[in-house]
Amino acid sequence: MRVGMNPQKKAKQLEVGTHHRIVVVVYIPEEESNFYKNSFEVFKTCLESLRTSINSSAKITVVNNGSNTMVTAFLNTSYLNKVIDTLINHSTNIGKIDALIGAARGAREQLITLADADILFKSGWQEETEKVFSSFKKVGSVSPISVRHSELYCTSTTLKQIWLRRLKFKYQSIPENLTDYNMYMDSINWDRETDPQLKWPVIEVNHVKALVGSGHQVLTIDRDILFESVPKAPSYILVGNDSEYKYVDEPINTSGRLRLSTYHNFAYHMGNKVEPWMLDIVSQNETNEANAVPVFKKTPLKKTVTSKIRRKIFTGKRLLYKKIFLMFYQR
Repeated sequence: MRVGMNPQKKAKQLEVGTHHRIVVVVYIPEEESNFYKNSFEVFKTCLESLRTSINSSAKITVVNNGSNTMVTAFLNTSYLNKVIDTLINHSTNIGKIDALIGAARGAREQLITLADADILFKSGWQEETEKVFSSFKKVGSVSPISVRHSELYCTSTTLKQIWLRRLKFKYQSIPENLTDYNMYMDSINWDRETDPQLKWPVIEVNHVKALVGSGHQVLTIDRDILFESVPKAPSYILVGNDSEYKYVDEPINTSGRLRLSTYHNFAYHMGNKVEPWMLDIVSQNETNEANAVPVFKKTPLKKTVTSKIRRKIFTGKRLLYKKIFLMFYQR
């Protein structure tokens, strides 16, 4: 028997006090192995770098994807201490991409950052990422990790805007990026670059610059993409096997929006071991004051059709757009 009326029914419509949500999925199992030996320290460094680098317009969601009891206890404490705004606990590993997309779809903020648990964030990353969204039209994603060779990966709609002269584009040298870029190369066990005059794929509007393309270890996306072009069915994949491509990279491209990264580097891939310079970044974050930014203003996103026929047509267009771009632009 119900007595009286639920007072919540008289409440006004809820307001979202933030416009940016960061979603991090962590999986560190019980068993000891060399791969996961230092993963807990890496994740704690990741979370601390987030805490010290975001401003009041952003909140953090962590998905505990079946991690061990020590990690679970740490996350529960972090939630109680309000370091984490939202904590989602899975008793078993449901797969990285399903945990990530599921949590992201539950967020109400317009900008959603999808991040691996081994990303180190540098002060200013949030502001610089949001500045790209605010400065360029029809942005689908922005990564705070600057990379040189991603302008042809899942960027065909971006390339189309370039050769239609709707975006100002030029390969340019960015000498100040070399040190950070080599840190990224180290993290993925690639050879370092030695020439500071290496060319980067730069677009510009109203004196704001960004780079064409990005990786997918960490990127901020427009929330609408999650519901318009990301597959609705679960992937049922633990990790890899093109799951990031199918659920993150391709949907950004098929949405008709730009895939970009910040002009300068504002995040790092740590791998599975914490190094002293990473802790220095966190300490520097503590001394830098985060500045609030204007509320993100979205641009309308056209409905996208994800049928097999349309995807085949888009594949053909994608190859055509790349060929046309390469006819006019060479590094």
